[in-house]
Amino acid sequence: VRKITNNTIQVIHRKTKDGLSSAILKGIQFATGNTIVVMDSDLSHPASLLPKMIDALKHPKCDIVVASRYVRGGGIVGWTRKRKLLSKIATMIAKRGLGVSVKDPMSGFFAFKKPVIQGLNFDAIGYKMLLEILVKAKNAHVTEIPYTFTNREFGKSKLDVKTIFDYVKAVWRLYRYGNQAAKEEKRKSVSFLSKAGRFYSIGAVGLGINYLVSSLFTGVVSNLWYLHATIIGIAVSMSSNFILNKIWTFEDRNFEAKYAVPQYAKFMAFSSLGALAQLGMVFVLVDYYKMDYPISLVLAVATSALSNFILNKKLTFKQKVWS
Repeated sequence: VRKITNNTIQVIHRKTKDGLSSAILKGIQFATGNTIVVMDSDLSHPASLLPKMIDALKHPKCDIVVASRYVRGGGIVGWTRKRKLLSKIATMIAKRGLGVSVKDPMSGFFAFKKPVIQGLNFDAIGYKMLLEILVKAKNAHVTEIPYTFTNREFGKSKLDVKTIFDYVKAVWRLYRYGNQAAKEEKRKSVSFLSKAGRFYSIGAVGLGINYLVSSLFTGVVSNLWYLHATIIGIAVSMSSNFILNKIWTFEDRNFEAKYAVPQYAKFMAFSSLGALAQLGMVFVLVDYYKMDYPISLVLAVATSALSNFILNKKLTFKQKVWS
């Protein structure tokens, strides 16, 4: 094998036995392409299927291709009843316990686009790397292609008590990972809704401040022209909204000038853009789509308020949108 090594083929020799999953991760680390194929080298996985798998991956809505023994057209040759039973049990545990919908999550023959696993952390326990990818890359689109697994003619299978124990341990960790991910997603949604609620509450307070200041400048404090008074009211309410949102909504108490002034400028800009967008949307809905004004106003206010919140959350206060 070393004799055929060149710029496109690398042989990675590991002196310690750390399990198949860690070996796969090491191979992925050295791979320079964006398409990764995992298969056994004992000819139990037919290389003739590779072109079909690669072609399937070219589809924009396909991220992972699994060579499956358990879809129509697939099968197994050379396994004992005991081995088949153990495989079925392991598959059932993966599907029922981990919520995996793929028919053959235990397959050792699969291909995927390298970006699918970007940013994921792997435990690399045991031999079932595909299962860990399926659980952790939950939004990946999977295609299954039938194939017939042919048991090796030479050498011994690695299925022993340790392998079974490693599988149980891996499933348990993946189960805990799934629960933790679900809790984290719930926590993020609660945090998002909480901050959105604060943001809109402050917006309502801002309306009151706007009205109060505008009224004061048109009769109590001075007799300014109503449009000038309105502009002052808008400026004061937007400024108070910025301060309250910075402290309460986004929990940011850094008021150093070099930090807070750019934030203030962005907040004012996004708020102004939101007002213009709201005005434009009302005009389009009423004049072009002949929609009733009250409905148009509600849609415009809702759209403007949501975009205003998201833009300020992401760009002004540098927080992730869904958190």
